[in-house]
Amino acid sequence: MAGFLRVDKTRIVDGEGKQVVLRGAGLGGWMTMENFISGYPGCEFQIREALAEVLGRQKSEYFFDKFLEHFFGEPDAAFFKSLGLNCIRIAVNYRHFEDDMNPRVLKPEGFKHLDRAVAACAKHGIYTIIDMHTAPGGQNGGWHSDAGTHIANFWIHKDFQDRLVWLWTEIAKHYKDEKWIAGYNPMNEPADPRHSGLVNFYDRVYAAIASVDPNHMLFLDGNTYATDFSGFPDDAGTRWPNAAYAIHDYSVYGFPDAPEPYARTEEQRRRMRRSYEKKRAWMDERGLCVWNGEWGPVYARKEYEGDAMDEINDRRYNVLQDQLELYAKDGLSWSIWLYKDIGFQGMVYVSRETPYMKLFRDFLLKKYRLAVDSWGADDKFVRDVYRPIVQLIKDNVPDEEHRKLYPFPVWTVEGRVARLARCMLLSEFLVKEWAEHFRGMSEEQLDELAQSFSFENCLKRDGLNKVLREHAQLTGSV
Repeated sequence: MAGFLRVDKTRIVDGEGKQVVLRGAGLGGWMTMENFISGYPGCEFQIREALAEVLGRQKSEYFFDKFLEHFFGEPDAAFFKSLGLNCIRIAVNYRHFEDDMNPRVLKPEGFKHLDRAVAACAKHGIYTIIDMHTAPGGQNGGWHSDAGTHIANFWIHKDFQDRLVWLWTEIAKHYKDEKWIAGYNPMNEPADPRHSGLVNFYDRVYAAIASVDPNHMLFLDGNTYATDFSGFPDDAGTRWPNAAYAIHDYSVYGFPDAPEPYARTEEQRRRMRRSYEKKRAWMDERGLCVWNGEWGPVYARKEYEGDAMDEINDRRYNVLQDQLELYAKDGLSWSIWLYKDIGFQGMVYVSRETPYMKLFRDFLLKKYRLAVDSWGADDKFVRDVYRPIVQLIKDNVPDEEHRKLYPFPVWTVEGRVARLARCMLLSEFLVKEWAEHFRGMSEEQLDELAQSFSFENCLKRDGLNKVLREHAQLTGSV
């Protein structure tokens, strides 16, 4: 390979100055577990605590270690490469490296599985991007920042910020010589109400990383879930050289709450294009490098959507294909969300016939019916339960401007009620029920459950992978 990747104006290039377009996927639900990916309710820290209560600390840690071992390995990397893809964005939770009760003390075992994944990808010619998907205190109010609250406390406690700058220094020291790491994504989907806190953090983390690792580029997410760059400094290009700017370009047509089924009409394509162009406009006006760190539809499942599954998914594959056409015209580097899960969005997904999926079949149906996962939820069975809360707020807060609480418009009144009342409050009452499924299990049984997530026990989402493979062939990636 030709040296470290770096930014050259609007392009990513290798050590010889040749353009490299990164086409890949996010490895989510692994070193940052997520409820819709792995089939549990609530946040990762909640299920880890609950499982320790049921199994004891030693056995619960054994299960989670085996989960990490089986979830991603060399067969996954080999399959990924076979599609013509060349980059995996690895989402990590800060808790693997630092304990909240023992801050600023590095846990060396945190690198155990991450090193293994980076090496497996490198062996198959795949770049990796280290993505800090959770930050101490929570950088946004989503379940995926693993804080259990809708208040992003990272922005109001300096010690949380100091800890993350310290941790990135340690990670950069560890990987400073690894050329197959494309770069670092210091924070996933920040949501700083004042905007200035994010700029200050980027100033600090950029300097800290560069002090120990001057070679790796950075991928800087926009504010408000990687959609807003209006608070970024005009001198960003010289202030943070060797940085690309990350948008997350999810299309409304790829989700159950789309305004209408996607039929590839001119108006729908215009809306899709306009949403994408609006997200990247700030960088285009300044000649900066853009990277699409997350995008992609979710998919219907036979057990939930029944006979409508194929028709729904064919439309979603069209969304996928039309977004790829937009990106190809711009030579955009991208990372689709998601590589692996239990059947909602992943390129591969755990077979329904595995021990894990059999054990949780009824529980997963309950989760679906109650719409306790925020991501891509279909609330048709419980909509009428929460609608009166929304109406109560609207009736008693008649000034519409007072209802636009940050991060509006990403969170509307309806969205805020759903996240707080349904996806936080209701889900935490289901955590103990999830953990009880493990009671009395031996280590052998726990390992068998964890093996459900291994590549050989997964199915491939052929429609999605076909689109990705054909795009790679058309763009000369294979």
